[in-house]
Amino acid sequence: MTWPPGDPNQPQGQPYQQPYQQPYQQPYQQPYQQPYQQPYQQSGPPPPPPMPYQQASYGDPYAQPYATPPKKSHKGLIITLIVIGVVLLGAVAVGVFVLASYAKDNVIATDLKLGDCITEVPTSTRVLTLPTVDCAQPHGGEVYAVLTMPDGGYPGASAIDEWQNKCPDELQSFSPEAMADDSVGVFVLYPTQETWNQGDRAVTCIATLEPKRAGSIKG
Repeated sequence: MTWPPGDPNQPQGQPYQQPYQQPYQQPYQQPYQQPYQQPYQQSGPPPPPPMPYQQASYGDPYAQPYATPPKKSHKGLIITLIVIGVVLLGAVAVGVFVLASYAKDNVIATDLKLGDCITEVPTSTRVLTLPTVDCAQPHGGEVYAVLTMPDGGYPGASAIDEWQNKCPDELQSFSPEAMADDSVGVFVLYPTQETWNQGDRAVTCIATLEPKRAGSIKG
């Protein structure tokens, strides 16, 4: 129904209003920050920790002696060559000492023979002579095998390693009791190029005794 203008019966109403709106605001933002960075450090690996020993090339005469050789074990025949003059043959401590040229005192290293006993185990990687003593007296080492390499040109380190590997088996044959004794180690004398040219073919296996003892390890 329409009402004439000004009719008192016309229903009254509020004029239409837009709903109240907040003015548009950008969402709250933190100011941009650079991510935390560590202070600049110089590139390159850190210095290595101190080592108990330093490695050198095979047969290096200037390498330091090994302080505490590992004990023997019958498990496996794993060979680890430490260039300070110690070889582990089946975890047997084997000191490798290079035979050098002749000397005038004591016994020339190339002249050692089966059954010889030495007063002290060498601490150098190059051996000229060795002090021998009667095995009935306290001694630090005993020659239990002398192996002879075949003639020919100097075979090199690899072939010499193969011959050194025979020393633990020779000890087992010579004295099974010594092989099981943790106070017995093995040192090996082997030819260098120089002594090979002079006719040296011997790989000399020496049982080391710590502490010293009197009498042969053969019993």
